Amino acid sequence: MLNFHKARSKWQSYWFKLFGRWQSCPLTCPIDRPHHKHVVWSWLGSCIAIAMTAYLSTVTNSPLIMAPFGATSVLIFGVPESPLAQPRNVIGGNLLAALIALTILHLFGSSPWTMGLAVATAIAAMQITHTVHPPSGAVALVVMMTKPDWQFLVTPTFEGSVILVLCAVIFNNLAEERTYPKHWL
Repeated sequence: MLNFHKARSKWQSYWFKLFGRWQSCPLTCPIDRPHHKHVVWSWLGSCIAIAMTAYLSTVTNSPLIMAPFGATSVLIFGVPESPLAQPRNVIGGNLLAALIALTILHLFGSSPWTMGLAVATAIAAMQITHTVHPPSGAVALVVMMTKPDWQFLVTPTFEGSVILVLCAVIFNNLAEERTYPKHWL
């Protein structure tokens, strides 16, 4: 038998989850603003890393850069201490997402449902392997939308990810207050 009060309570709880948090909360949930030196360092590091990757792409006539690397730069330079920004996550997450998406693409083609399947499967695989890297979801979509061949695993996925991680390792450790990575594996 349906308990009206229990159902009403669940509905109110659900409604609050959706809309109750839209209010401003300056005292109960303060947002830490980074020091201006951190902002400048993040800006400079990401600018150099993306420019370097794009330059190497031009010089080698090889596609070493893709849109998800912009989001990767946010993590590895903006919040380098985040578990999602560590080399294992950047390289492993991007490779795993590309591999899964390429497999789905070659088995089932590109359609709305296979796009969803590729992203969802990449998320699950990253969670299982402890390589969660949010931009990797975009890597899976890039594969499904551009329909590349298997070379995409190497260029730009692996090589571009390694270049960005190396730039982050070199650049972030130049600052006294930054240490990157927190762990390699």
